[in-house]
Amino acid sequence: MRTSAGLLLFRHTGDGLEVLLGHMGGPFFARRDAGAWTVPKGEYEPDEPAWDAARREFQEELGLAPPDGVAVPLGEVRQTNGKVVTVWAIEADLDPATVVPGTFRMEWPPKSGQMREFPELDRVEWFGLDRARAVIVTAQAAFLDRLTEHSG
Repeated sequence: MRTSAGLLLFRHTGDGLEVLLGHMGGPFFARRDAGAWTVPKGEYEPDEPAWDAARREFQEELGLAPPDGVAVPLGEVRQTNGKVVTVWAIEADLDPATVVPGTFRMEWPPKSGQMREFPELDRVEWFGLDRARAVIVTAQAAFLDRLTEHSG
């Protein structure tokens, strides 16, 4: 079973609760919006604690140290690809312009023999909850609901 862990940053604004999501990088998601945004997260091995992985992946994906603050456990969800994702929410503010995303390499175009580098997340933005629900990976919407219950 593949496992992934991440941190969902949230903040309170005059317009209500906002969450920080990342748009998945690479050619498969380049022209997609709905279902192409995610909690900053990444895979980890069974011998690594999920909390440690969430903090490490935040650093790798955004190029920034994970914020300090009270971590609210939002539990886990199983995505359609079978991956189990565990997330914690932390109240913090972050300027998306300061993000320096990590990268990954893949063969592109397929079967071309050419390896290209792509950002893990090609952009990061703050979203109100309604807009976040419209664009986040479907299974991860449960994290938004759980955050709302905690913040309500």
